[in-house]
Amino acid sequence: MKKIFRTIKLSMAILPVMLFIACGDWLDVVPEGVSRLENAFTMREQAEKYLYTCYSYMPRDGSYTADPAMLGGDDMWTVTNTTPFSFDVFNIARGMQNATSPLSNKWNGFYRAIRDCNIFLENVGNVPDMSNEERRQWIAEVKFLKAYYHFCLFRMYGPIPLVRDNFPIDADAVVVRVPREPVDVCVDYIIQLIDEAIPNLMFTETNATREYGRITRSIAMSAKALVLVTAASPLYNGNTDQATLKNKDNNEPLFNQTHQPEKWSRAVIACKEAVDMCVDSLGMKLYVYPGDARYHFTDTIMTEMSLRNAFYEFRDGTKSEIIWANTQSLTNDLQQRTVPYLDPAYVDYSGVRAWFGIPIKMAEMFYTDRGIPIEEDNIWDASKKYELQTITLANKLYMVQSEQTVHMHFNREPRFYAWVAFDQGIWYGQGKVDDRDPSALLHYSPRMGQIGGVFSAGYGPVTGYIPKKWIHVENKQNSNTSYTINPYPWPIMRLSDLFLLYAEALNEEADNSTNRALAIEYLNKVRERAGIPTVEESWGSYSNNKGKHTTREGLRLIIQRERNIELAFEGKRFWDIRRWKTATDEYKTPVMGWDLMQSTPTYFYNPQVLFRQRFNVKDYFWPISNSDLTINPNLVQNIGW
Repeated sequence: MKKIFRTIKLSMAILPVMLFIACGDWLDVVPEGVSRLENAFTMREQAEKYLYTCYSYMPRDGSYTADPAMLGGDDMWTVTNTTPFSFDVFNIARGMQNATSPLSNKWNGFYRAIRDCNIFLENVGNVPDMSNEERRQWIAEVKFLKAYYHFCLFRMYGPIPLVRDNFPIDADAVVVRVPREPVDVCVDYIIQLIDEAIPNLMFTETNATREYGRITRSIAMSAKALVLVTAASPLYNGNTDQATLKNKDNNEPLFNQTHQPEKWSRAVIACKEAVDMCVDSLGMKLYVYPGDARYHFTDTIMTEMSLRNAFYEFRDGTKSEIIWANTQSLTNDLQQRTVPYLDPAYVDYSGVRAWFGIPIKMAEMFYTDRGIPIEEDNIWDASKKYELQTITLANKLYMVQSEQTVHMHFNREPRFYAWVAFDQGIWYGQGKVDDRDPSALLHYSPRMGQIGGVFSAGYGPVTGYIPKKWIHVENKQNSNTSYTINPYPWPIMRLSDLFLLYAEALNEEADNSTNRALAIEYLNKVRERAGIPTVEESWGSYSNNKGKHTTREGLRLIIQRERNIELAFEGKRFWDIRRWKTATDEYKTPVMGWDLMQSTPTYFYNPQVLFRQRFNVKDYFWPISNSDLTINPNLVQNIGW
């Protein structure tokens, strides 16, 4: 293939957001000595740069090179014969984590972030030319960031040393060698900082376009809910697997060994306060596509557009269900590396990689159109999921008529069709979206010899499935040298995520019909937007496990499945199956894809094992680097490393 120089045109709608995130100059003000520190807080302008420096440490969520939740788990796979093969995060998924040189090691980076937050908090009071109201707001933002950076460490490493204040420059080396603190102490400190921040944070952005990404009250309250749900979960609440993890100096256990139900009560309160703030005070709601005069959509595809846009909707400074988006993480490169060849007119475009593939087990995870797992649906025959079936007129909005594909692609829920690209599946986008003539639409074709099939090393597909969820529906191929990308900031928290956290906390707090009914109410809000029946209808009429939703244990499985589906490919599953302590079971299913070297359906639909992952108790937490243990001998290593 001839080399083509490509251009990527950024959507103008996103440029105002970049005013806040283009912080290259701000990094220069991080002080290396006392003289520079004094200069950093002599004027408001310089202090503001330091504020943005504190923001600059936000983790690069959604980055396939930096975010372990993207390629470090079991829900996404990539090519093994080109660049991604060497990514640290992908090597975590391949079982190569180690204590000598930990993969995706964030230990020192987040502690540097916390140090700079402390410097800001200690010195912002000296700035003369700013109002007290603004000062309080900035302090609140940085307190929240300090709490969040502690939480990021906590989620990765478990109990951690807390840095309440910076040590003096001349502090004795023995003083700074602090031990790890117990899980409950860590959580209480993180929540203390968030609670101190909330009253002085912006209620909402005064200028949504320019200030998008700044910490608001709704962001802080939603993050508090996440922290407390995490802390109440089995990984942290009475985890007997961690009984031997104790500090050296006093033999203090770092994990409480008794499950404490009151932690779920605390989480319920935080979730409700966050929901009330977002819904009642701010008027937020789950995103529903309003339609567009330029396009024609049936009700079926209107639902798909609601689901496609809910993940990244940000237009002209307005947003719908996205509570918190990481403006340090734009997705233009991610989209560029994910999109497959779709348009026969532009097969010479060299920018397409299709690097990322969804394993078969994740495609199977989505519900049937009756809102039930395929293995529980009393009509949908899971034993025939890999059998070939001809696509008929009834499926024309989702699949290419008269072609063949497997039974598992039929009669699935709208989220499957909106977020997963599969063989012979219609792809609304790339400038072709009018559903009155499906034959004019694009579709994904990953078989050998087809437009989306393997054609050279380093070019996809990987499994036969593509995460369509990441690709903006208004991206467009313009020529063999240009592909217009609409980049969006990676969403950290959506309203549907918060609703599902609330449902989970309610179900775990108390085993009674009142809590279950309210949990199901919030589940049904998410399911309604997804275009599937209510929990009661699905498990009351269509399930071979009727009444599952009427018990705490059954509803727990439903809530967990709902989170895995609704938040699929958003980096949530990586952390969820850890805090639930279900990862050891989830990883037993190998990573599988279709036989990409075959051109006919009969041979293409032959599942191939790509990798057999291993996950043990030690993998629930990162190892602390051996070098850091040498520097600070008071640190104890995580179990198994």
